[in-house]
Amino acid sequence: MTNEVIRNIITRRSCKKFKSDPVPQEMIDAVVEAGLYAASGMGKQSPIIIVVTDRMTRDKLSELNAKYDPMKRSDPFYNAPVVIPVLADKTIITHVYDGSLVLGNMMLAAHSLGLGSCWIHRAKEVFEDKEGQEILKRLGIFGEYEGIGNLVLGYPEILNSNIPARKENRVFRI
Repeated sequence: MTNEVIRNIITRRSCKKFKSDPVPQEMIDAVVEAGLYAASGMGKQSPIIIVVTDRMTRDKLSELNAKYDPMKRSDPFYNAPVVIPVLADKTIITHVYDGSLVLGNMMLAAHSLGLGSCWIHRAKEVFEDKEGQEILKRLGIFGEYEGIGNLVLGYPEILNSNIPARKENRVFRI
């Protein structure tokens, strides 16, 4: 039994090659809104979302991310025009899970709108870095925040419709 939501969950794939075309603000806002409605432990809503469409800031975040990238990619954001870092309050015990749910919701929302997305790691390292801290200060963000992940967003240059078979023996029933 499937519906539109389940089909989006099954067919969503990470995009690793983006067109440089700008994404309309209303689409970005819809993706962000989906993130804001993610479940959170005890309803604390600890994650914060930073929407980056400014090319200079986007490139600075890419450069910082590349600094910690073991694969040493020149642009770990795959040319995506939008980067959406998600951070969460470290004082909340469920902060990593809460931020992960925000990212998951946003990836599904992006797919439902025909946008490509990919979760890029190393947000923790980027926002612990002195330059990452400066970006947060410029935005007026203070507190004990940990970078959970970066969502890169844009129009896919290549559509990945390959849905690999699911591994067996992952569901146990009592």
